[in-house]
Amino acid sequence: MPAPFEVAGRGLGGPAAAGPPSLHRWTIDPVRGVVRTELVDDRPQEFPRVNEAYTGRRHRYGYTAASVELFRAYGPSVGETGVRPGNALVKHDLLRGTTQVHRLPRGADASEPVFVPADRGAVGAPPSGPARPAEDDGYVLAYVNNPERNATDLVVLAARDFTGKPVARVHLPVMVPLGFHGSWVPNG
Repeated sequence: MPAPFEVAGRGLGGPAAAGPPSLHRWTIDPVRGVVRTELVDDRPQEFPRVNEAYTGRRHRYGYTAASVELFRAYGPSVGETGVRPGNALVKHDLLRGTTQVHRLPRGADASEPVFVPADRGAVGAPPSGPARPAEDDGYVLAYVNNPERNATDLVVLAARDFTGKPVARVHLPVMVPLGFHGSWVPNG
């Protein structure tokens, strides 16, 4: 029998996986010593993130990157599995079971999306009280390879208008490697 976090000895993700990466949610019950695994979305995607104020707590939204280049790195060619990955950033509403997709141009692969609260001081415990902002009140930042410039852009999306035009696009002078991780640390 495979270990609890393996499928036929191949793991649930990474280069040794049996197929493309997909989004799973693991719920840990430390009292009973049980971990429950649930498939959230079977589309190829990587780098799941949430508003860091909700890390380890009940949360509604999650953000991922769906990239053809990431999919190819996991083995099968794009047509072999019948799954058609796209170049996109994805916002998951885990309460409603819905997604919003911010499509990127052909060849514009995205790295890990990072949530930045609109209130730059709102890092840590979720705000409480009647005036607390919505969990998705903020921005999603991601490095996106720009094939036209052969460099990378830092793309900034309004999390509450996820499919809309970017709020900002910062043209970086070089290509940032796909899969480069990032975090948001407020100044001060």
